[in-house]
Amino acid sequence: MKNKNIIFFMPFIGGGGVEKNLYIIANYFSKKIKNLKICTVSKKSKKKFNKNIKFLTPKKEFPEKLNIRIKYFICLYLLFKYLLKNKNTVVFSFQANIYCVLLCKMLNVKVIIRSNSSPIGWYHNAFKKFIYKKIISKADAVIVNSIAFKKQMIKRFNIKVNCIYNPLNTQEILNKSNKAKPESFFKNKKKFLKIINLGRFTEQKDQITILKAANLLKYKINFKLLIMGRGIEEKKLRDFIKKNKLNDNIKIKNFVDNPYGAIKQSDIFVLSSKYEGLPNVLLEALTLNKFVISTNCPTGPNEILCNGKGGMLFNVGDYKNLSKKIIYYSKNKKKAKKMLNYSKERLNRFDYKLNLNKYYNLIKSIL
Repeated sequence: MKNKNIIFFMPFIGGGGVEKNLYIIANYFSKKIKNLKICTVSKKSKKKFNKNIKFLTPKKEFPEKLNIRIKYFICLYLLFKYLLKNKNTVVFSFQANIYCVLLCKMLNVKVIIRSNSSPIGWYHNAFKKFIYKKIISKADAVIVNSIAFKKQMIKRFNIKVNCIYNPLNTQEILNKSNKAKPESFFKNKKKFLKIINLGRFTEQKDQITILKAANLLKYKINFKLLIMGRGIEEKKLRDFIKKNKLNDNIKIKNFVDNPYGAIKQSDIFVLSSKYEGLPNVLLEALTLNKFVISTNCPTGPNEILCNGKGGMLFNVGDYKNLSKKIIYYSKNKKKAKKMLNYSKERLNRFDYKLNLNKYYNLIKSIL
């Protein structure tokens, strides 16, 4: 292990759950592996990694809005140059997995990939399925983060897959929630239901479904909804809020480094995604003792919420049912508390050290 170089391949580091897992796993590995690097164009993220981790980055600064595929190819070029001189390397890919596997196999370098979201979201035809299966099967190991995800990968691509849950550092989440500044939007002497959603503003995350549900609720219950994130769908969300005169009830706010204070102040966390892998944010919400209402999307929410015994599930896009579940929660808080406790008691499946050790043991077996 001491003589091996490990490179985490993540061309663009944003602010989502994949990135959180990268920080956790890379920082853990850095305590056990000497020669560790991150290949990325996102230089601003350096402060979130341990100081002994080195970076493989371009000399030039690139804007965050630069097309993601251009970022992929910049990093692939950097990786190619490095691997030509350092064949004694294992690459751990978190992004652009197909390109990364092709490059590594061309240079006879071992590669592990971590697939982050259900294949339902990103493959839509037989050609894509064929290409993905042919290339990904060449990786030395494939990791996914939920059992349902693993079953999908085996069924659709007939490849060997390892399931390792996202490592959940409950103590860090609790500590950060205590240090966070209070969310002013949730401050009010009047009683109202506090609802929160965190996620990128993309078609996948489908926050428009939450807004449609909120539009049905505005004459039925007192509530405030905080949506935190950023992305290409932001204008669409803001236009809906304005058109339906929801400005007093709903606030859209950019990502913050520590969102746990806002989650802690809320009553309900709502996830509206069309597909996921294993959404970190649900684990974080449960850790902070928040009731969860989520789409029963592939994959992850059903697994986290114990088939609906530990929270409420609704069909993707069904805003009418979502509004009913929010009203049900407001009238049945004792029953909801029992459901929340059921999920919380089963969070040990996602234990921080347990799952990080699984990552470490897997990479040791590849080395």
